[in-house]
Amino acid sequence: MKSLVVYDSFFGNTEKIAQAIADALKAKGDVTLCRIAELSLDSLQSINLLVVGSPTRAFNPSKSTTTFLKSIPSRRLEGIKVAAFDTRIAVEDVNLWFLTIMVKLFGYAAETIGKRLMQKGGTPLLDPTGFYVKDSEGPLKNGEIDRAKTWLINNL
Repeated sequence: MKSLVVYDSFFGNTEKIAQAIADALKAKGDVTLCRIAELSLDSLQSINLLVVGSPTRAFNPSKSTTTFLKSIPSRRLEGIKVAAFDTRIAVEDVNLWFLTIMVKLFGYAAETIGKRLMQKGGTPLLDPTGFYVKDSEGPLKNGEIDRAKTWLINNL
């Protein structure tokens, strides 16, 4: 299996999750890990799995992630399994009623990424998921790296 894990990261948290996912996928075949800003659409050729991750920024993926997803030609991901993840703060940790309502209305980046990947023809491997940070700049909550390592592998 040939996998491509792409990500955007501001404070290094999403990058750490992407690296853990890529490391775990090595047991299943060839893996390329790449920051979205450095990615060429040619990288989508001959892959079996595309994993896309972004920090959640104002309930959405980062601008670079959104630009990348929009640049993928229609139906280009047909026959490719896809998975989406984000990094986020748990609403329970913030305990603000306003944030709870906003999350219910707008969600997180992973859901948007997953929808866009399916619109481009990708077949979802599993539901989009979030990995938790302690604060807006991190660090990751305890256990999130280990959870990232098993997230996809258990579904392949």
